[in-house]
Amino acid sequence: MQDRVVILGAGQAGAQLAQSLRASGHEGEILLVGDEPWLPYQRPPLSKKFLAGEMEAEGLELRPAAFYETQRIGLRLSTPVEAVDCREKRVYPKAGEPISYDRLVFATGTRPRSIPLPGADLPGVVTLRGIADVDAMRPLFKQSSRIAVVGGGYIGLEVAAVARSFGVEVTVLEAQDRVMKRVVSPAVSAYFENLHGENGVDLRLGAGVAAFEGASQVEGVRLADGTVVPCGMVLVAVGAAPNDELAAKAGIEVSDGILVDGGGRTSDENVHAAGDCTRFHSARYGRSIRLESVQNAIDQAKAVASDMAGKPVDYDPVPWFWSDQYATKLQIAGLSQDYDEAVTVGDPASGSFYVAYLAAGRLIAVDSINHPRSHMLARRSIGEAWRADLLPAA
Repeated sequence: MQDRVVILGAGQAGAQLAQSLRASGHEGEILLVGDEPWLPYQRPPLSKKFLAGEMEAEGLELRPAAFYETQRIGLRLSTPVEAVDCREKRVYPKAGEPISYDRLVFATGTRPRSIPLPGADLPGVVTLRGIADVDAMRPLFKQSSRIAVVGGGYIGLEVAAVARSFGVEVTVLEAQDRVMKRVVSPAVSAYFENLHGENGVDLRLGAGVAAFEGASQVEGVRLADGTVVPCGMVLVAVGAAPNDELAAKAGIEVSDGILVDGGGRTSDENVHAAGDCTRFHSARYGRSIRLESVQNAIDQAKAVASDMAGKPVDYDPVPWFWSDQYATKLQIAGLSQDYDEAVTVGDPASGSFYVAYLAAGRLIAVDSINHPRSHMLARRSIGEAWRADLLPAA
């Protein structure tokens, strides 16, 4: 295949797609276009080891520069794109000449959701998505004796854990009645609430945020009940939104993500999409899903490369995720939404247990806390009828 392939998004999905296209025998030009100045890099360590200073930016790189040269993968970095013309098959960067393509792939990922509240534009109110965000946060960690985290999901709790390791006082403000409510059971939420409490985090549940206060710098968070939480930095971590606007403006069908089939094909025959920006139907779960994970970025990119090489697949993965908080590792296999029974195996007080989620007697997801064996077996067992010996003892 000699087509010129342009990939919008130089992250995990984009880099994997370019690599897999070459491995599949694609001989034409491959161009990765990204809006950040860095080589494609891994994002999970940003809120963990990279924020903690245990990893340099170079250590985040998925591949060295020489790899892209050897594989004849072009890199157009620091190149934000403002429009795509699918009829003319052209990409329009904000600066510079249009880029023509034969085949286009959106791998544009997600961005942190914002909360439109008074004071949201104050210096010191930050989000976390890329290297630049962490670089901006580190000095605030050093300058602030107290920070606030809005959102009790993965990112918010991971940053809270790192901040406590620096001796920073942390208040986590979660609007729901428990942390990580969207993705874990009450038992797992309770475990992590206790873990953060034991490590000195001031965790406030059911806490609605009304405004961010301060003059030239954020100085506090005002809650819906009028309480003010003093802080020198606020991390807003209330989820991520897909970067699908560019595709929508180009006439491609979107609905909280770029709509694709099992091969990553969009509503335009010359355009595919892969990674966090996509939404696809999962026969396994009987609904459309949008996944935000490294696993999905890599595996869906491989599926798209295969489809583009004339070897179509029907991508329908068992999703898996992980989160490191203090010395605790949470690993999730499957999606637990719509479960009708949760089986806790082991004693949470021991620090090593797992929760199996069932729907109509079948295993749909497993949360493993410091229990890697159950996680690995769960990834192979999702969809099977539940029985006591399906997964290992705690």
